[in-house]
Amino acid sequence: MESANNNENDSADHRREEMIIGIAADHGGFELKVQLMAALTFAGYLVKDFGAHELIADDDYPDYVVPLARSVSRGEITRGLAICGSGVGACVTANKVPGVRAALISDTFSAHQGVEDDDMNVMCLGGRVTGSAIAWELVQAFMNADFKANERFTRRLAKVAALEMGLE
Repeated sequence: MESANNNENDSADHRREEMIIGIAADHGGFELKVQLMAALTFAGYLVKDFGAHELIADDDYPDYVVPLARSVSRGEITRGLAICGSGVGACVTANKVPGVRAALISDTFSAHQGVEDDDMNVMCLGGRVTGSAIAWELVQAFMNADFKANERFTRRLAKVAALEMGLE
């Protein structure tokens, strides 16, 4: 039994080493971003910080979320975390970038189901409404999930991609 646990741990460690996580936040999500960056780094993930790099009270979330979303869309980042005060603005902004499938997440079921069924690649959080402990649980569920790629899920994603390209 112990060797099975070691294999699972080795697999999880290898997965973390392969993933590049992007993170972005404005002033409303800055504190949560700092906490999540520390937790992700400690857990063995490679994290790319898209800013803000310091707390600026009147900054704008698109200035940080757009570069993150574009990086996810280009495949430079495996998954993204976008944080603003409520998470709504970050989510709206990220979804404007073709190829990004972002959702505002507040429960662990949606954090993993969004990846498994909808191939979500950006998770949005509200820094003023989500505590750091639950945020970390949500991030772990998001990072540990894999897209199932069942026929019905790929069919649905093809319809979303066609919509993005103006074909529907």
